[in-house]
Amino acid sequence: MALEIERKFLVLNDLWKKDVISSSRIIQGYLTAAATTVRVRLRDGAAFLTIKGKTSGVSRSEFEYPIPVADAEEMLNTLSLDPPVEKIRYIIPAGNDLVWEVDEYLGVNAPLFTAELELPAEDTHFEKPLWLGREISGDSRYSNRALSRRPYSLWSSDEL
Repeated sequence: MALEIERKFLVLNDLWKKDVISSSRIIQGYLTAAATTVRVRLRDGAAFLTIKGKTSGVSRSEFEYPIPVADAEEMLNTLSLDPPVEKIRYIIPAGNDLVWEVDEYLGVNAPLFTAELELPAEDTHFEKPLWLGREISGDSRYSNRALSRRPYSLWSSDEL
């Protein structure tokens, strides 16, 4: 079984931009409203279907499969429960073979920026860069599925 162990944080400032080594535009929609998440994603001219299990701590099962781009576009247009989430993902080396993924959300989720780090084990030590804000790993409001249902731009100031 594939296991995703991920920590997620808010981004405080633009200091991360100097270390970006690549970026890509992502459009993703969600096909289920159950505890198991089924997502279709377009990224850099490729398409993927991803199935994620229920989160336990900062871990969950994850299975991802390439699919034809035309199928992904049709799924986004006809099967997505809510409007797709659009973002630009920036890749930043984190040391020890780890990689930060900083997401700049577009459209109705702007001006949200988050940073994720996938870890080989829940207790893996990592350095926290100066641009990293508070941890939101356990805050389901910041999941992409939640942002597709209730965009960041609709949050009140006391929800931030």
